[in-house]
Amino acid sequence: MLEVKDVIVRYDTATILDGANLTVEKGELVGLVGPNGAGKTTLLRAIAGLMNWDREVLRGTKNSEVTFEGSIEFEGERIDKLPAFEVAKRGLQLCPQMGRPFVEMNVRDNLLAGAYLCKDKKEVGESLARVYELFPRLKEREKQLAGTLSGGERQMLAVGRSLMRRPKFMLVDEPSSGLAPKIKEDLFKRVEEIYHELGVTILLAEQDISFAFALSKRNYVMSRGHIIAQGTAEELLKDETIRKTYLGM
Repeated sequence: MLEVKDVIVRYDTATILDGANLTVEKGELVGLVGPNGAGKTTLLRAIAGLMNWDREVLRGTKNSEVTFEGSIEFEGERIDKLPAFEVAKRGLQLCPQMGRPFVEMNVRDNLLAGAYLCKDKKEVGESLARVYELFPRLKEREKQLAGTLSGGERQMLAVGRSLMRRPKFMLVDEPSSGLAPKIKEDLFKRVEEIYHELGVTILLAEQDISFAFALSKRNYVMSRGHIIAQGTAEELLKDETIRKTYLGM
């Protein structure tokens, strides 16, 4: 369903991704684990089309040169030259780290923004009802400004907003970041429910190895822009070098 081939991303002379390769089959929940700075977020952003690869060299937000090499395919189609809205149209959605809500809009309007490409009002209403069923707290807070939400509520909102377009595939970036253990556990239960009950294929980037391994069937370990290992949780934990050096366990 998703195939990333030899992806290299550089900002000026700094190489953030250095020949990253991974595949995710339809119906899988795959973990992407590794320490902070490994390149997980950059890889997910590249897959989601948040940098437009129409030109060989792009200008970043701070006048840095951004270069891209390699290819990304989704359901057999090259998507690495498509802008983000075209990638989203194909059913691939990014749930960003730290939620990133529109802080001056209320919860309901943030969710509706996630369905901006859908013109079917009935479908949008059904999606909103499904998100509220999955996250009752968002229903309670629907008129509240997103900027006043707690960290856990913002992350719920990010997941809910990603679901509004009924995605086939979700890229979930560090959902546990900064959350208390109880909130983190509840959020991961919702991710599991999305996977099992809604049938959404998921690539989950996560620093919390124990939670990622509890959910995923297969995992990639990332370090310094490289995919350095892959396998089930059991296989990876049997490798002492991987466990101690890259997983911190």
